[in-house]
Amino acid sequence: MPAAQAAPGLSKMLTLEQVREILNVKSSLVYALVRSGQLPAGQFGGRGIWRVRESDLAAYIEGAFAKTAERIAAGQIPQDHVTEDD
Repeated sequence: MPAAQAAPGLSKMLTLEQVREILNVKSSLVYALVRSGQLPAGQFGGRGIWRVRESDLAAYIEGAFAKTAERIAAGQIPQDHVTEDD
């Protein structure tokens, strides 16, 4: 069965677990990003199920890469500080 497609003009909605898998981070970090507002999310339904728009996650990722590049260029992240698990 093909994956569901978002309606024109709408982003696909991701669960927090899907966001965690995409970012390859712990659930606690995803929850912290949502609580802080760094990663926009909405609650839906009577149980308040959390969802993140795919486009918002893409924007968050692009922003993280841009901020990191700026910090490297400014010498704020030394070359020897970059490790596999950071």
